[in-house]
Amino acid sequence: MKFPKILLINFCIGLIFLGSSCSQNNYRKINREYKKNVKEVAKSYREIPETKKELNYDTLSITDEWIGTTNFSIRRPNFVIIHHTAQDSLGQTIKTFTKTSTQVSSHYVIGKDGTIVQMLNDYLRSWHAGRGKWGHVTDLNSVSIGIELDNNGFEPFPEEQIESLLVLCKRLKWKYGIPTSNFIGHSDIAPSRKVDPNKFFPWKKLAGEGYGFWYDEEVVYPELDGVNSIPLDNTDSLPQNSFDPIIALRVIGYDVSNPALAIQSFKLHFVQNEISSELTDFDIRILKNLYKKYL
Repeated sequence: MKFPKILLINFCIGLIFLGSSCSQNNYRKINREYKKNVKEVAKSYREIPETKKELNYDTLSITDEWIGTTNFSIRRPNFVIIHHTAQDSLGQTIKTFTKTSTQVSSHYVIGKDGTIVQMLNDYLRSWHAGRGKWGHVTDLNSVSIGIELDNNGFEPFPEEQIESLLVLCKRLKWKYGIPTSNFIGHSDIAPSRKVDPNKFFPWKKLAGEGYGFWYDEEVVYPELDGVNSIPLDNTDSLPQNSFDPIIALRVIGYDVSNPALAIQSFKLHFVQNEISSELTDFDIRILKNLYKKYL
């Protein structure tokens, strides 16, 4: 028995919509789990602490009286930390971030084609930074937004991916007032553990758009008039013999408890083509020019 042509067309359209629906519902279960966890977090915000009297003067109680103030708001992120996923695909990363056993997550993941996947509300604390330090901040997860770029760690970043990252950074900077200096990489905050995003990441391009700093190349590069080195050309330059590179790294934000690792992370971000634990004359020119931007 043959289907009339119109029925056959409707049948095919139905299959297409069914496939699309199944594709959209792949993460229905994990989204339900997300909503459940959000409710648990919200419950802790609504909790009113019990007083000593209500706790029968338990030795651990500290509140004599509870009076709620109306002057408050939720905390806002103040840093953006950029990562590469070190995995083989966007799908693999999403799977990793939706498995409870991995204990890792990020607010956003950006695919090679520029697709932006948001996995967490900006105000919630993601588990992306781990142990790290930037300046005096030792719990970066509590004050930052994590952005993961689909990249195995050894490859350049496609233009479409970086363009989407710039759009996202623009939104985050505008919405939360994140300072220019606070767009940093995972390797910046964890010199002893992390090397992401890798040496191909276009920090210069981001800085040109207002997300992070970059050095003034016309000052740093010693190619004018055959000069071998270019001193800092402003009147507040420090004398050559008083410049301390480790102090400069600390001013920028690096954890200098292990100077060699701090130097490596600095060079991964700002030098990129040569990543060792020693500062060359060229590296020092970059550092001299750069650290004043963070003062």
